[in-house]
Formats: sequence, structure tokens, C-alpha cells
Amino acid sequence: MERVHVWYKSKLVTIGLLLALKLLLLRMFFFGAIYWRSLPGEVLAVLGLLCLVELLTPEKGKGVVYWSLNAIFSFLLFSSALYYAHFGTVPTYAVLSGLNQVPQVRASISGLLRPEQFLFFADFALAAGWQVIRVLRQRRRGAVYTLVFKEQKRRKWVWNTVVTVLLLVSVASSLYYVRQGKLIDNEIVRAEKVGFLNYQVVAAISSREENQKLAEGDIEETKANIRKLQSSYPYQTEPDAAQGEREPDYFGIAEGMNLIVIQMESFQNFPINLKLDNGAEITPVLNKLAGEGIYFPHVYQQIGQGNTSDAEFMFNTSIYPTAAVAMSTGYGDRELPSLPRLLQQRGYTANTLHVNKVTFWDRNKLYPALNFNQYYDKPAFNNDHFNDYGASDEEMYRVGVEKMKDLHARNKLFYTQFVTTSSHSPFIVPESFQQIELPAELEGTNLGNYINAIHYTDYAIGQLVEQLKEADLWDNTMLVFYGDHFGLQPKETSAEEIEVQLGVPYDDTISRFNIPFIIHVPGKPLGMVSKRAGGQVDMLPTVANMLGISLKKEQFTALGQDLMNIDRNVSGIRYYLPTGSFFNDEIMFIPGQGFEDGYAVSIKTLEPVADFAQYRQDYEYITSLMKLSDEYVKLLPKRR
Repeated sequence: MERVHVWYKSKLVTIGLLLALKLLLLRMFFFGAIYWRSLPGEVLAVLGLLCLVELLTPEKGKGVVYWSLNAIFSFLLFSSALYYAHFGTVPTYAVLSGLNQVPQVRASISGLLRPEQFLFFADFALAAGWQVIRVLRQRRRGAVYTLVFKEQKRRKWVWNTVVTVLLLVSVASSLYYVRQGKLIDNEIVRAEKVGFLNYQVVAAISSREENQKLAEGDIEETKANIRKLQSSYPYQTEPDAAQGEREPDYFGIAEGMNLIVIQMESFQNFPINLKLDNGAEITPVLNKLAGEGIYFPHVYQQIGQGNTSDAEFMFNTSIYPTAAVAMSTGYGDRELPSLPRLLQQRGYTANTLHVNKVTFWDRNKLYPALNFNQYYDKPAFNNDHFNDYGASDEEMYRVGVEKMKDLHARNKLFYTQFVTTSSHSPFIVPESFQQIELPAELEGTNLGNYINAIHYTDYAIGQLVEQLKEADLWDNTMLVFYGDHFGLQPKETSAEEIEVQLGVPYDDTISRFNIPFIIHVPGKPLGMVSKRAGGQVDMLPTVANMLGISLKKEQFTALGQDLMNIDRNVSGIRYYLPTGSFFNDEIMFIPGQGFEDGYAVSIKTLEPVADFAQYRQDYEYITSLMKLSDEYVKLLPKRR
């Protein structure tokens, strides 16, 4: 008899059921529910993929191919669930290509791991156990008998016909879901409606269409469209013409000064001006600097996939991240209009310091794109083994001050950017570096560790201030401080715990994305607290104005606004929240499938706002602005 194996058919059914179950599990991680109505889009996409494998794979290799596909798929779903736990965003294929960065942040990622996430691999454990049992049983019997069948060609033809029909049905249904998905801006709603695999197809098609459109694009036309759109939004209650050529408020108050910018890792706003029950201030140094300078308590993170590196990108360019890729990775080959370039035209030397390897998040591409004169990374510091990244903030400042003293001795103005790491999750400060006494109820908790790390960051800044004064650099140096992104994950530290332990109102979205922004100008006792809401794209225009740089005269395209010279503001966010989300001076808004089914919360009271119809203009404006921002950065020329 001719031996023709027929067990492979059961592999199609088995693997199909396993992948379907895993997609149901993923939907629970993403949406907290299965949403049965949307299930056909999920299941039919998987069926189509398996039918394709069935038709293209030789019979003898089907088992290996199916289980290999299952393994790859399981790893991607596991990674996606973990990614969503951290970012609150459904990842695309482009985002998942950045998994090579995971080893650098393993300590942060490990805190997000949950036992139920490993259910994606449960079938492999069961299959391995079953194989062991089979081997043992076969040994006991002493022989193995395999039942084989002679399968007629007619039956094989019928089977292939059925599979082909299923493939065509699956492809047709996927095309329908993809068309529907392209009409939905909210990424989470899109993924829920069309399914995870179809969501990837929508992302790929949208990216291709965008690239085709950009191939015919004109950057000057895009810049003109940005100016036109910005002029349509009422940033000022009075039109510019009514104010004539009046010089903006605070223009040039720091002109001719050095600039130090400190981007603070995982630094949320709520610790500013906050005392513990034992009377200890969490951030005494920043409190003092904020009291002497300008403090913006309603500024929010706007980072994309690149996290900390995206914050650096935004501060130095006033361009929104695309959210499709880390900006350092996707646009590190461009000639980015930037704050270093603006200041270098005025005789400044621009340096940046980060204690990790410069290849982390492709900063070796980002820093040349921004045109920093020099970067200092891991080899430049004495490793005092503060955390996984290496040296402490104090060591980073020590090296930085030496570099600034050298520039000052040569009568050179400088712009120095410090990117701190000592308050990075999991917020473990070595005992020899700890500077604050925590109440007993906070000891050993994630919240207590976070406060400890934030306090150390503040303490190290105090050491920097003293070193600047000793080096005669203080009186002629403007200081800027801001947080890169949130630190506390809702699943690790609840809003209720923060409110009970610290006595402050806290919202898992607004308070989490709220970061400090502080500007200190020596000799200028400003002592101001701004009511203006803003984001990281607004920082460059605000700082440039104080340094005496007119972005309008420089023809510099900024997607943000000078927070000291507008009467109202709106800033978008679209990574940890879906596209179309924004903050303005009154609310945080998150769209549903569109504007009408969205959700609004007051940024002052943290209470829901039922009637948000008046903010439709903000929604439409910020959606258009972010699309133009994407268009603009993609049209920027590549470096030669």
C-alpha cells in the first residue's frame, strides 16, 4: 500500500483552534472583554493565513511549519500583551520590530510580567508533556504500529478545494474589515473592530499610501499648510494685527546666557511641592527653583514609541513623534531643524550627556540629526553602579560641569542637555545614595521606591546647582527642567493608593501623563505659576523666546506654541492614548470611534465632563496638525 499521511489535516484544525483561543486571550488583555460581535474579523484572518500555509506547504513539512507558525505567533501575541500593559497602545508590526531594545530595559519590563501572560505558551507545555507520555508508553509496548491509509487523489482534490474556498472567503472578509478600519482614527477601537491581524494590514496599507503621497510631496507646501492651520486656531484672543509688531512677553530675558536643559527620567508632576506625612519635602530643590522661576503645572507628555528618546526629540525640534516608530530610529538619518542648530548660529556649543550606551534607542543617529557638537555616553563616566544603566546622576553632572567649565574658560556659550536615569523604573536607589526618610507605610512599596528615586534625582540637581555656583557658571545660565514621561504604572500603583498615602488627588490618565516644566533665569525673580496647558512640543518655542530667538524670523517650523504668549492652547497625544486625544486649558479628551462618542475629563477637578461639544474645533484642529507634523518630518531632507 502507498503510504500517504493524513494527520496533517488535523494540524490545520488544531493549530487554528489554538491561535483562535490565543487571540481571544489577547483581546482580554487589550480590551478587558472579548466583544463577540467583532470576533469574525479576528478568526477569519487567522483562518486565511492557515489556509495559505496548508496550500503552499509540502505534506511532509506541514507539522513543523504549523508549530513554527504557532511559536512565532505566540511570541508576538505575548510581546503585544506586554507592550499594551506598558504603553496602553495596540502595537503594529513596525513597533514590534523594536523588540531589540528590550534587554536594555529588562528591569522595567519584568515588573509588568503577569502569570496569565504566559498562557500564550501553555499549549507547548502540554504538547511536550504529551510527547513524553507517548514515548514512555511506546517503550513499554516495545513496538510502534502506525496506521496508514491510501488516500485517493479525489479526496485530496476535494480537501484542497475546500481549503481554497475558505481562503477566498477569509480574504474577502479581511478586505471588508480593513476598509472599515481605515475609517477609524482611534487605534484601540480599530483593533477591537477589525481584529489584531487585520489591524496590522491596515497599518501596512496606510504606511504605503502615506509613502506614495509623500513621494510627490513638497516640504515648502507642507510648511505653508502648517502656518495656515495654526493661524486658524485662536491661540490669542486678539488677532496679531491688533497688537502690531509688539515684542512678545519675556522675549530675550535670558539672551546671551548659557542654557542647561535637564530631562528627568519618569518624572511626574505630583511630587512637586508635596510633603510626606513626616514633613519631608520630596523635591525641595525643584520647589525652590520653581518658586524663583516659571512653573507650568499643566504640561503633559506626548512621547511615542521611543519613550525617553522621543522626549529629547520633541524638546529639541517641536515636532510630534509619528507614533509608528521611535523618532531616533526612523528619522535619525535626517537633517532635523533643531534648538542646537538655532543656538549654534549664535555661537553656542551644544553637548548632550546620557550615562547609557549611545546606541540605546539609536541615539548615535539622533544626536547627529539634531546636530549636537558632542555627546558623552557610558565610557565618559566612572561607573558607580547606581542601576542597570550604570553611573548615577551625580556622576553625570560631575562630568558635565567639567565640560562646561572648559567651554566657559574659552569664552564659549554652551547648550548642555542632561538626560537623567537615576529615577528609572524599577526605582531602586542603592542604600548609600538614599537621601530621604520614608514613612513606615511606604517602605518597600513601589510608591515608596518611586518617591525615593524622585527625591534622589532632586538631590542630585541640588549638587549640580552648587557646582555651577562654585564654577562661576550660575549667574549666566538659564536652567530648564521637564519630565520625559510617567513613572508609575496603574497596575503596580493604583490611584487610590497614591491618594490615601500622599493625600493628593490623582487620576490614572491625567495625573499619570502630567509632567513638570520649570524654567529658571538667574537674576530674574519671576516667581510665576502658569495656567497654560501644554506639551513637550511647546517647550522649544517657549525657551527660544526667552533666549531672544524669534522662530518667525528664523522661519523655523514649530508644531508647538510659546506658552508665555498665548491665551489658550491645545496639545495632542496619540501613543499612550489613541489618535485624536488632546489636552487643552480645560479638559483632557479621548475619542471613541470619533468625536461624538469620546470622553472628557476636567484637568482641574479630575471629574468627567459630560458636555464637550464646544471642543470639536480642538479635536479637528489637533488631528489635522498631527497629520501635517507627520508629513513635515517625513519630507525633511536626509543628511549627506
